[in-house]
Amino acid sequence: MKLRSLGIALAATAALIVLPTTHPPAAAADTPLSQGKTATASSTENAGTAAAKAVDGDTGTRWSSAAADDQWFQVDLGATASVTQVVLNWETAYGKDYKVQISTDGTNWSDLKSVTGSDGGADTLDVSGQGRYVRMLGVHRATPWGYSLWEFQVFGSTSGTQPACGTANAAQGRPATASSTENAGTPASAAVDGDTKTRWSSQASDPQWLQVDLGAVKNLCQVDLNWEAAYGKDFQLQASADGQNWTTLKTVTGASGGTASYDVSGSGRYLRIYGTTRGTGYGYSLWEVAVHTGSTGTPPVQGGGDLGPNVIVVDPSTPDLQKKFDDVFAQQESSQFGTGRYQFLLKPGTYNGINAQLGFYTSISGLGLNPDDTRINGDVTVDAGWFNGNATQNFWRSAENLAIKPAGGTDRWAVAQAAPFRRIHVQGGLNLAPNGYGWASGGYIADSKIDGTVGPYSQQQWYTRDSSVGAWTNGVWNMTFSGVQGAPATNFDSGPYTTLDTTPVSREKPFLHLDGSTYKVFVPAKRTNVRGVSWPANAGTSIPLDQFYVVKPGATAATINQALDQGLNLLFTPGVYHLDQTIDITRADTVVLGLGLATLVPDNGIDAMHVADVDGVKLAGFLIDAGPVNSDTLLRIGTPGSTADHSANPTTMQDVFVRIGGAGPGLATNSVVVDSDDVIIDHTWIWRADHGSGVGWDTNRADYGLRVNGDDVLATGLFVEHFSKYDVYWNGERGRTIFFQNEKAYDAPNAAAITRDGIVGYAAYKVADSVTTHEAWGLGSYCNYTADPSIVQAHGFQVPTTAGIKMHDLLVISLGGKGQYAHVVNTTGAPTSGTDTVPSKVTQFP
Repeated sequence: MKLRSLGIALAATAALIVLPTTHPPAAAADTPLSQGKTATASSTENAGTAAAKAVDGDTGTRWSSAAADDQWFQVDLGATASVTQVVLNWETAYGKDYKVQISTDGTNWSDLKSVTGSDGGADTLDVSGQGRYVRMLGVHRATPWGYSLWEFQVFGSTSGTQPACGTANAAQGRPATASSTENAGTPASAAVDGDTKTRWSSQASDPQWLQVDLGAVKNLCQVDLNWEAAYGKDFQLQASADGQNWTTLKTVTGASGGTASYDVSGSGRYLRIYGTTRGTGYGYSLWEVAVHTGSTGTPPVQGGGDLGPNVIVVDPSTPDLQKKFDDVFAQQESSQFGTGRYQFLLKPGTYNGINAQLGFYTSISGLGLNPDDTRINGDVTVDAGWFNGNATQNFWRSAENLAIKPAGGTDRWAVAQAAPFRRIHVQGGLNLAPNGYGWASGGYIADSKIDGTVGPYSQQQWYTRDSSVGAWTNGVWNMTFSGVQGAPATNFDSGPYTTLDTTPVSREKPFLHLDGSTYKVFVPAKRTNVRGVSWPANAGTSIPLDQFYVVKPGATAATINQALDQGLNLLFTPGVYHLDQTIDITRADTVVLGLGLATLVPDNGIDAMHVADVDGVKLAGFLIDAGPVNSDTLLRIGTPGSTADHSANPTTMQDVFVRIGGAGPGLATNSVVVDSDDVIIDHTWIWRADHGSGVGWDTNRADYGLRVNGDDVLATGLFVEHFSKYDVYWNGERGRTIFFQNEKAYDAPNAAAITRDGIVGYAAYKVADSVTTHEAWGLGSYCNYTADPSIVQAHGFQVPTTAGIKMHDLLVISLGGKGQYAHVVNTTGAPTSGTDTVPSKVTQFP
């Protein structure tokens, strides 16, 4: 609050001493339900008046807001409560007109009391309502300052053991089976696909059942049934831990169909609807089944909170700011397989004379809504001094949402894979090569504006999407552009360029920003056939941080899954997270965002993460590192046989990186499997390690990098390397890839080890023989068979020869003559050139 005059300050003191007798405080013997609970607010005046101060039980501390109306303060009681009284102990800056509201989910609010003409002091309000969240919504202030509360107290009672039943549908997109189906058009999966126009129906006999596998044992609290006209009259809702032994949760008799919800109490991994009597002469038929879960006996996971020890938040006045960057860089510069993880967050403002050098697992981001809100008059630098000027191992770092005015006119960003440069405004040029122009193997730019010239120089390959550049000069093998203003024209016959005027579908990566003093995550909207940056228009929505579980090192997978069951999103702070159960995302539109290359390690052979076949999940900004016991699939999006249409709201996977080996032995049969339709894979590096610890043909065995079974999947910026079999195996229809970079496994022991069906070498990019429609642009595969340089791989790319398959601008290269390719695609294209490291190209196939 601004400094007030002495007279006003004395008046404020008097107001605290002489409280109006018409508003007595609650009895001291009562302990409010709100005391010590999580509190949030629309704004805070300063760091000393945080929301938590109004529920700490100390009448000498307070919350105060910004000096504006329509401010709010809310408290999460931790469980559903019957609320009977609310006491507001106002400081001098009080609310004249306000509402006290209640909510079960923190989103939809009901009025408990409307107050007009309050005279401050302590307002004691008798109310009646049930909910988990209670808030004060200010309408008109009584003073020129904001709203200020010494204490906000909520009184009532809770059940003590059972928090509110979760709103998320734990059944959606999960595997479903049934005793029978009427026909192929009414499978069991149609009752859990989230589409009320598809249905499961059984044969016309009793009994029949439908069951869904929730993926793990969960506490079950509600089942919703949406019957088609052929409904069940008598049935049981049953649960099982193993799918064999069933417990009846509820017996229903005399039902009349339609839509009905049933409260249940019990636990199980499997939920079954067991029909004993049909309501019609037809079978049983359900449009949808929804299953809701709770966490009986376990305190609810709280949303929001601080960002943990490895997030460094600064502003232009932060003391010794350059030293903060330098200290982290000194630790991370060469720590390629270390455990340090760091995120710098820069509040809006102008930073002068800064050079933020970024080492491994270090990210820098602005906290404005637009890049130009956070301006660096200086540099954000990646160079390769640690590796003798060789930038080919400058992995795992990022820069986002900043404006950079380079001190010397040109910023240096000499990176390799897994180092995204997003949403950056460079007020000058950008050099993608290391000092001395040593080797470099990158890279990715998106949603960025570079006013000057981008110079790749020694960069072997690069992909740029939905951006603008003043100019682009040179390049080595494969420079691919889509939706880039100022991009060079396509010239792949004699040059490295492949240029698409627009990107067919894109959605920018979610990012953290400040709205006043409140952290929010901005989720950009989907765009189609676009060219240029998405800002400052910024179509999309912002989600407050209190709707995220802020995951910190030491968090368990059980807590993470509980948070998801409660309907929270996930924000992983920098760290390494060992998982003893699969992270299971079942709710549409869930956001999973990592800071500082947060790393997930599945232990004991589990899968790291599963995403149900639902709309609009956003995965962004984290690394999955395989454990020493073989996982079947590190990341699965959708479920086998998924068919739901997600074109209006696709799931996106952005800056999600996968590593098998390097930091130690790692094993996985499949790295990423996409079963859902319409998924957008926007920049990934899926890497079976060729160096580091735990590296060897069997030590870090991994058969497949990316397997795509869903239809209409789009990949923009696909880096997949060194897998034991196919690096990419595309089995879905109408798939599209814009830019692909690959190296075959260095350590294949001999030709026999990679021969199948009489063909030597698994293709880097294989389109299944059954596929009729597929298109790709700007693809490169390189071989470096160091274990057996005599290997001659049949081809880099293998696709069906049909009119619906269109491959543009492909190349293969032998790196220094260690192994060769006989052809580029199928049996088309010249063999590679011995030791000359010159590409063999095909500009169009067929």
